[in-house]
Amino acid sequence: MDDGDTFLAIGELARRTGFTVKAIRFYSDRGIVPPAGRSPAGYRLYSPDAISRLGLVRTLRDLGLDLATIRKVMDRERSLPEVAAAHADALAVQIRVLGMRRAVLMTVAERGSTPEETALMHTLAQLSEDGRRRLIGDFLGAVFEDLGHCPGLAGAMRSMTPELPGDPGPEQIRAWVELAELSQDPQFRAAVRRSVEDLAAQYAQTGARPPQRDLGATVRDLVGPALDDGVGPESPEADPVVAALTAHGANALNRADDVELRRHLLARLETLHNGRRDRYFELLAVINGWPAPERLGPVLAWSVQALRVRLPDSG
Repeated sequence: MDDGDTFLAIGELARRTGFTVKAIRFYSDRGIVPPAGRSPAGYRLYSPDAISRLGLVRTLRDLGLDLATIRKVMDRERSLPEVAAAHADALAVQIRVLGMRRAVLMTVAERGSTPEETALMHTLAQLSEDGRRRLIGDFLGAVFEDLGHCPGLAGAMRSMTPELPGDPGPEQIRAWVELAELSQDPQFRAAVRRSVEDLAAQYAQTGARPPQRDLGATVRDLVGPALDDGVGPESPEADPVVAALTAHGANALNRADDVELRRHLLARLETLHNGRRDRYFELLAVINGWPAPERLGPVLAWSVQALRVRLPDSG
């Protein structure tokens, strides 16, 4: 064979491509960059297209493709776009897993978590889509159990359901891990259950008439201005606000505005005034891509104190 200017010796191919002679032999032996022939002395000779083949090998290896797949691309057993699409899908899964792991590690670092808490968070982060559905279904089932017959509760359940997107961002992943952990806490479940029972009782007392207005929104609108103006919950200036709040409760429950109504309203407000409940809805908004909810903690705390000091047996 006349190698002349047509064929390249392995040393020349190494010089032009930046691969070592050993690496070229490796790819050559596996049929990925086969020699075009041999010199009279028995040395491998390569056609000029070996330069572009080795360039493609370098690119595909850098992108993480295995040798078997690279050979199929070189032999045209699989098209490059087909391989690229499949590999991109595989990388997306890996990125998601790495994102979950990063979320767990960052949460552990921020919280100073114990080994037991870390193990739980890791387990929650690794759940499949079906696993996440089952976990949240178990939580909502415990909260809404035996109350599904009440009108309006189906909407309340939907409003508490997290739906992690197929390609979540880092903050959504971290929010999911924290929300999932929170949903497994028995005390948190009990607190949310009490809120749902209060809502169901309100439906029952009003003859299945839906609440005219959400209690939290009413408290925010009535108490917010007083809080902004520096009105103390125990001051006389708070009396009109408390009167408006109890009037709303009496109207919503279709009952008299008396001491028993105020005790009932106080109990409902104490149930709503739960920092962990607020946190659940903050995390839910991050996961579902909803606007951040307004924190009700300050207005609820004001309302609880204002009602408590006006009850006959308050101490």
